[in-house]
Amino acid sequence: MQCNFNGTVLISVLPPLLLIEFVLGVLGNGLALWIFCFHLRPWKSSTVLLFNLAVADFLLNIALPLRATYYISGIKWKFGGALCNTCLFMLAANRSGSTFFLMAIAVDRYMRVVHPHHSVNSLSVSKALLGALGLWLVTISMTAHIFSLSHNSTYCESFLIKTESIHNISWHKFEFVISFFLPLFVILYCSFQIIRHLRRRQLAQQAKIKKALYFLTVVVVLFVICFLPSNITQLFIWVRRYKLVQNLPEDEVCTALENLTSTFYITISLTYLNSALDPVVYYFSSPAFKNSCRKAFLLPQVDTVQSTEKKTRETGCQSLSQL
Repeated sequence: MQCNFNGTVLISVLPPLLLIEFVLGVLGNGLALWIFCFHLRPWKSSTVLLFNLAVADFLLNIALPLRATYYISGIKWKFGGALCNTCLFMLAANRSGSTFFLMAIAVDRYMRVVHPHHSVNSLSVSKALLGALGLWLVTISMTAHIFSLSHNSTYCESFLIKTESIHNISWHKFEFVISFFLPLFVILYCSFQIIRHLRRRQLAQQAKIKKALYFLTVVVVLFVICFLPSNITQLFIWVRRYKLVQNLPEDEVCTALENLTSTFYITISLTYLNSALDPVVYYFSSPAFKNSCRKAFLLPQVDTVQSTEKKTRETGCQSLSQL
């Protein structure tokens, strides 16, 4: 038995949330891609990672109007099964892609700060592009199974709840959780090691470094706020569903999970907010991107890339401001 929920709360809450995320995400990431493609020269290996993160965020936002229409129509999909799976695949692949590229950016920052003389820091742009392609292949291989999902004529969801015990944890749900917790652990490790390294070198008291550390903390907090609630809720659903299947008839399991499932769909919609916030990361974490953005809008530049590099070399923390 498969649970189909009426989603009264979702019909009223999700459409405006998804549309706001769509507008902010398309404007922010569209601007970021424009800056990357036409105004930011020369590229570096870290620029490749930021560009691919912007691509992942932009593609994710394209699917949001279809999801908003789905909820506005009373949770009725009107565009056919093929487009349903394509939409779900775009959401899953680009959500996972965003977390993997954020993880790669954290590793890149960690290597440049903690191991500045390692050969990986001198990767060419072409090799960085190959690494980005590898991340995309991993992401697509983990989420391509969505095209094999079957749906009824109007219900378009990938996180289906079934009352049979053997369907408690599917590959899609496992991939959803692992694609968050693995990047989270890597990002936290890299961040703690960067802070530890800078404090050991007594750089943490300098105003520029304190600002960089503060921003690093904000990035981690935003990542947790956007992605953690949906993953924790999914874990709760697994545990709750397992207990209910053991004690209730099949027709009562879905009713008992209604509120928790609604909470999950709201929290998973919050993950898309991360794509709207990532352009802020580009602007404040990269002086080159900031100056290119200000130059494109004919605004006075706060600082030149060359002077920024000179200052950061003097503090021993070049990579924090060049990412």
